[in-house]
Amino acid sequence: MRRKETFLLSTIILLVGGFLTKFLGMIIKIIMSRLMGSEGIGLYMLILPTFSLLIGLAQFGLPVAFSKLIAEETKNNKNLLFSLLPISFFVNVFLCVLVVLIAPVLSNVFLQESRSYYPLLAMAVVLPLTSLSGLLRSYFFGRSQMLPHVVSNVLEDIIRLLAILVGVPLFMPFGVEVAVTFVILTNVLSEGMSILVLFFFLPKQFSLKRKDFKQNRKYQKEALQIGIPTTMSRLTGSIGYFLEPILLTFTLHLVGYSSSFILNQYGILSGYVLPLLLLPSFFTLAISQALLPVISKAVAQGKRNIAKRKLKQGIFFSLCIGIPATILFLAIPETFLKLFYHTNQGVSYMRFLAPICLFQYIQAPLSSSLDAMGKSKENFKATFYGTFLRTSCLFLFSLLKIGLWGVVFATSINVIFTTFFNLFQVKQAFSS
Repeated sequence: MRRKETFLLSTIILLVGGFLTKFLGMIIKIIMSRLMGSEGIGLYMLILPTFSLLIGLAQFGLPVAFSKLIAEETKNNKNLLFSLLPISFFVNVFLCVLVVLIAPVLSNVFLQESRSYYPLLAMAVVLPLTSLSGLLRSYFFGRSQMLPHVVSNVLEDIIRLLAILVGVPLFMPFGVEVAVTFVILTNVLSEGMSILVLFFFLPKQFSLKRKDFKQNRKYQKEALQIGIPTTMSRLTGSIGYFLEPILLTFTLHLVGYSSSFILNQYGILSGYVLPLLLLPSFFTLAISQALLPVISKAVAQGKRNIAKRKLKQGIFFSLCIGIPATILFLAIPETFLKLFYHTNQGVSYMRFLAPICLFQYIQAPLSSSLDAMGKSKENFKATFYGTFLRTSCLFLFSLLKIGLWGVVFATSINVIFTTFFNLFQVKQAFSS
């Protein structure tokens, strides 16, 4: 049996892996923006919220539930996995059929961009693979083994990078919609590689018996009690981001902005500015991923002081990374934009959002801790209230004819509110 990694070692492994995958992700974004231009990257960013929504639905919160239940060390892990696979299979089949049926309405009515039709269809092919890889990753997370996740992620991004380098120039002459469709389909190759790598890391003594395949209703019930609130939380956030381009396009058209202006500015904000500002989030994501099994086990054993200490460490590490990043983004935003995207557009957006993102950096550890303590419903409340607030503000601010600043202000309000709400809920959970 492989030795479990300590919280600090798990965090370091995830940080190194997160740095590599974030770096590769930035390279992928840079190459995409240069090969497809602002119009192509704008179309990609337009459909990305829909893709995130579908992935959140397809996974159904099962990876988080699987990881938490494994970390508690009270279950037959193999039987738990095979009890969750049928649920995942049913959800994915339903979603794939639904996507095919509603793709014309999504592209022409909601997104008001007919070129998004084929990229939307391509998403149906990717969803089952993302769900399976998510479950396999959560197995290793629950056992506090982070190396398989890191290796699979790095190889996944390398495969995507190579595919985009070769494929996008070939498909761009046929139109940006064809190139974007190809970019979505590269996930089939990358997720397939990820699944193979994760299978390789399974213990050598991972043998299966007939009883492992038997459906355990108790396991399924426990997983769904965690998974459904987690799904609702992610679904609510994804719906908010799904509605963002729809509401933004409708409102800005209403007050007189052209489609080309909206697509161009939305591409700058969502394709250039936000990826840069959220670059340090791979550190906080790594910290939150390492926190989940540690806090789950500590709470299950009644060791709340240990859980509280680990959370404080996680927030401290997040701030150690977030504060220097915020200072740099405030001082020299044009340097980062020029270096990564060969542009100086979006400087004012970056300067305004940089301090706001400091709250975002500590949000992930807080949210992960709530999941680990069985408080997924509180996470859902935070996401629901924050998304409602964000969507309302987006609509109202966009009517003021301030361009994409409506998105910037609405996003800022959402981040601040959700972070403080989660902080309050965590304090409540520890004091109860």
